[in-house]
Amino acid sequence: MLDEKIKEALLKKALGYESDEILEEYVSDENGNSVLSKRKITKKTNPPDINALRFLLEQDGSFDDEISRMTDAELLKEKERLLQLLKEKEKEDENASM
Repeated sequence: MLDEKIKEALLKKALGYESDEILEEYVSDENGNSVLSKRKITKKTNPPDINALRFLLEQDGSFDDEISRMTDAELLKEKERLLQLLKEKEKEDENASM
């Protein structure tokens, strides 16, 4: 079960995900009790992580020799290319939902 949770977490990090960042501010009322005064929820985009992807592929045994021979600079360039594709896909999805 732990292995499955770890793989799920690695996959999430490898593919990128969105999360909510919550900021809450409290004030004291007349009785000294803490009362929520402000709550701000911000969407945070966590981009794909190339190292998590590489690790998953290595563990799966499907790690391509071409990828393993890439330099860090080439991997970063590929990461940027994939991020751009994701942004384009998100824009297409937004336009389709309007």
